[in-house]
Amino acid sequence: QVQLVESGGGLVQAGGSLRLSCAASGRTFSRYTMGWFRQAPGKERDFVAGIRWSSGSTYYLDSVKGRFTISREFGKNMVYLQMNSLKPEDTAVYYCAASNTISIPTTSNWYAYWGQGTQVTVSS
Repeated sequence: QVQLVESGGGLVQAGGSLRLSCAASGRTFSRYTMGWFRQAPGKERDFVAGIRWSSGSTYYLDSVKGRFTISREFGKNMVYLQMNSLKPEDTAVYYCAASNTISIPTTSNWYAYWGQGTQVTVSS
């Protein structure tokens, strides 16, 4: 059974940093794409960043390029989202997700497995 468990959310001032972690278990993820999504109150769940586990190829939402970095750690089955220069508009629940595809999908329906989410709040 696949499990994704996020951690690392919290309250931070604008301009600050947070690192989100996602612990993945239950299968071999070498052929998977891992993604981070976020959902603000009353809004759709949006793609933020994705990484191909095998190659390390990445893709980002335009508004987070240069500020966020997605990475993965072999052996520990961990995926990270380093978030720098945070803005109030980054406030949302952040979700880790896994997709058994060869690309990096940006829509949530391509991701079969989801974590429970972690709250990120950026104050102005």
